[in-house]
Amino acid sequence: MAKKKDDKQKHVSVVTKKSLQFFEEYINNPSPTGFEYPGQKLWLDYLKPYIDESFIDNYGTAVGVINPKAEYRVVIEAHADEISWFVNYITAEGLIYVIRNGGSDHQIAPSKRVNIHTDNGMVKAVFGWPAIHTRSGEKEEAPALKNIFLDCGCTSKDEVEALGIHVGCVITYEDEFMVLNDRYYVGRALDNRAGGFMIAEVARLLKENKQKLPFALYIVNSVQEEIGLRGAEMIAHRIKPHVAIVTDVTHDTSTPMINKITQGDLACGKGPVVSYAPAVQTNLNKLLIKTAEKNDIPFQRQASSRSTGTDTDAFAYSNGGVPSALISLPLRYMHTTVEMIHKEDVDNVISLIYHSLLNIEKDQDFRYTK
Repeated sequence: MAKKKDDKQKHVSVVTKKSLQFFEEYINNPSPTGFEYPGQKLWLDYLKPYIDESFIDNYGTAVGVINPKAEYRVVIEAHADEISWFVNYITAEGLIYVIRNGGSDHQIAPSKRVNIHTDNGMVKAVFGWPAIHTRSGEKEEAPALKNIFLDCGCTSKDEVEALGIHVGCVITYEDEFMVLNDRYYVGRALDNRAGGFMIAEVARLLKENKQKLPFALYIVNSVQEEIGLRGAEMIAHRIKPHVAIVTDVTHDTSTPMINKITQGDLACGKGPVVSYAPAVQTNLNKLLIKTAEKNDIPFQRQASSRSTGTDTDAFAYSNGGVPSALISLPLRYMHTTVEMIHKEDVDNVISLIYHSLLNIEKDQDFRYTK
């Protein structure tokens, strides 16, 4: 019987068992904003068999390069940092108050286990919260920066400091990677180390398929995105790319309490998301869409208004203007410890970036008029 035209093609996995092992290790390794270097080392160690050379800049952005002698430079980019907390104040009784390092969500903090990073190693602690029995009154106080606190089992400030904890120590959640229902990858910091994983997989595919590019490809894992795209700003001026394709996460809006009228209609499992925004160069975006259509890669569309809020903006507005585009990975529960992404979406983002690179010509001119 002939296959119907509208039958869904069987999905072919891109991620291998070996690469999935790296992904799990990479997600589980803390990489807070400003302290990304251990994760960057892991990432570069995985990437090195697939590239010609690499370098790390002063603030920790890691870059792998393929065909480095070519003059035309194309970037594929993600960011490496995860949201976290800083120790801000230690009470006389040995409790610790915090401030944000990035967009950390105070509402999910109570009862979470954390790691406090010190020069002496990790110190375990928990975000305490008063028991339901003790909370009385007509209106309960909600978690806020002014009332969430860490308890590391100490009874005095001196005891806390003796553990190596001081104001400025960074704090990360300890939740780790898992696969849910053989369908979703779940963990903290999928925003956006999933992106770093995917661009590394693109490099792997190029190497394994013996693809020769007519340009220099810079695989960039930037730091400090969560506090304002800072790593991308720095590295864009160093590389001076001619083209940039950025990958980050975006919201799956199919779960409760999200307004599709304002957030759009996007869902995990329905493919990569291409964005429309002033920073997204239209001709490059059309190349992505045509590539997806030609290779039967499902995709979704998102309007991003004035800015994308991703490293795309930093690359687009650097060096006199760099044609840039964004491929997003739908994600549930952003900036929590149970971020979720669909396995097939990961494969399809990798495929879309890979095939798009093969469609970029040497010295391609993306201007609207010549």
